[in-house]
Amino acid sequence: MNQFANILICACASVALMAGCRSNNSDDELKHHHHHNHDHEAHAHSHEGHNHDHEEGKAAEASAEEHAGGEIVLAPEMAERFGVTVETVSAAPLASTVRATGTVLDAADGIGVVVAPVAGTVHFSSGILPGANVRAGAVVATVNAQAVAGGDSNAAAKAALDAAKRELDRLEPLHADRLVTDDVYNAARATYESARAAYSSRAAGGRAVAPVGGTLTSLDVAQGQYVEAGAPIASISSARHLVLQVDVPERLRGRLAEVNGVNVRVPGSEQVVALNARRVATAPSVKASMPGYVPVYFEFSNDGTLAPGVAVDAWLTSAGEGTPVISVPRSSVSEQQGGYFVYVRLDEDCYDKLPVRLGASDGMRVVVTEGLHGGETVVTAGVTAVRLAENSGVIPEGHSHNH
Repeated sequence: MNQFANILICACASVALMAGCRSNNSDDELKHHHHHNHDHEAHAHSHEGHNHDHEEGKAAEASAEEHAGGEIVLAPEMAERFGVTVETVSAAPLASTVRATGTVLDAADGIGVVVAPVAGTVHFSSGILPGANVRAGAVVATVNAQAVAGGDSNAAAKAALDAAKRELDRLEPLHADRLVTDDVYNAARATYESARAAYSSRAAGGRAVAPVGGTLTSLDVAQGQYVEAGAPIASISSARHLVLQVDVPERLRGRLAEVNGVNVRVPGSEQVVALNARRVATAPSVKASMPGYVPVYFEFSNDGTLAPGVAVDAWLTSAGEGTPVISVPRSSVSEQQGGYFVYVRLDEDCYDKLPVRLGASDGMRVVVTEGLHGGETVVTAGVTAVRLAENSGVIPEGHSHNH
């Protein structure tokens, strides 16, 4: 009996011990399962609650594996140094656009021509050469009428005017005293008026002056060359106002009625600016400059961004708001091996690269039709720095980014 009791007690103790082990194992599995789920939840919420653990060797090893899987590490101080900026994506209307090419022209009030006041030989003033700045009324050149055969015609006109004036002055008191007839007096006055019209006081000195202030764009005659009165001798561009002519394909004429603005790409760069311009002509009222195209004109003040004669890429923007769309600045898009990508910041030092499909653009922003859904924090400037960090594949030692 005692032997049987001992056996029973041992069996019960064994069962209790095994149950205790299973209970402990279940608790461990539950804790592990809870921790695993917590990691996935943290990852699903844009990496919120990251645990930067510099002491656990296993955590650092797991971090290296995760970063090697696609995340890009760029320290905040390096991002600031290289001008990395971001923008949170959200759906918003983007104006419809028409893309075309344009040419910058001088405005009518920005062009001046210096003309010869009399016939004679031209002598330019000191410092007058193409590219020089002149003020309105400045003497650009003098024209010497005495240097040619026949003399100065304006000098002869001056002599005739002086003679007519003396005769008129002599007759005026006589006419007042009724000592000369009205016919005689009126004939003298007509002679004086005719002589005054033939004489030019400005031409007396032979001074050719600038009608507007600006830059001398050309000298149309050579030093010492003979010119007739009224001949152009120099051209000036004030460049205060410019005109942009945009040539739009005829098939897009129907979309031009609502056009009220224009964005242009600055020549020699990828920068696109919204031109502060006023539309000055409607397409239907303007004759096409070349077959198959409709010209649209905008006038704007010259701030030095554009110069007459340059060609630009242009995006005509329309009035009214369109359907809300997901869009990003053009600077956000990176083209790689025929595909388009954007970089998304996950937290202060981690980024990810997402493939996207692009749609319409107004030159400054581009629609993303696939790849973004709104709420992502997209890199808008400093994309090159993030791309270099991606290509380097460097993982900072001890950096742990558990999910």
